[in-house]
Amino acid sequence: MPTDDDMRVIVRNHVTAVSPFDAREAADQADILGWIASGAPLFRTQRPATPPRHLTVYAALVDEAKRSVMLVDHRKAQLWLLPGGHVDDGEDPRWSVEREAFEELGVSLKFHEKFGGQPCFLSVTPTRDASHTDIALWFVLEGDSTTDVHPDFREFSEVRWFGLDDHTDWSAPCFDPHMDRFIRKLKSGLG
Repeated sequence: MPTDDDMRVIVRNHVTAVSPFDAREAADQADILGWIASGAPLFRTQRPATPPRHLTVYAALVDEAKRSVMLVDHRKAQLWLLPGGHVDDGEDPRWSVEREAFEELGVSLKFHEKFGGQPCFLSVTPTRDASHTDIALWFVLEGDSTTDVHPDFREFSEVRWFGLDDHTDWSAPCFDPHMDRFIRKLKSGLG
């Protein structure tokens, strides 16, 4: 199993691989790098909120041909989010995002080639109940809107593909608070 120092290097490398899209993402990147360097625990050790900041991943399933992204209506968060979850201690976040996609959707997917297996986006977000803060690495995976997914309906009330070019108000309060910025960055990266 990798040491704590090994994991800090792995996570730091993922974080520094991201080119911030805007000032907010640059600030979040600096915050995350400071957190990693501080020696604070990176991984959740006890549900729901120990330690009060911990590493999470999002899996953006993108059907590039149909220019759409899959979102889940998360029961607990009461928001439309990307599927994802917590990074386990000693787990490379790339493995975490693959594991979470399989656990939550029943699919095995590959990383989108345009993003090279690195996160596309970073965020620091206090949870709605303010019990903890999610440090999130947002990865892009190759999706296909015709793929048969098997969502975990204990976690989600609905799963839906959203068109990237539709007139969706991504800043609406029903979406993750960073969704508007993420979608703009994603569209920029896809061309």
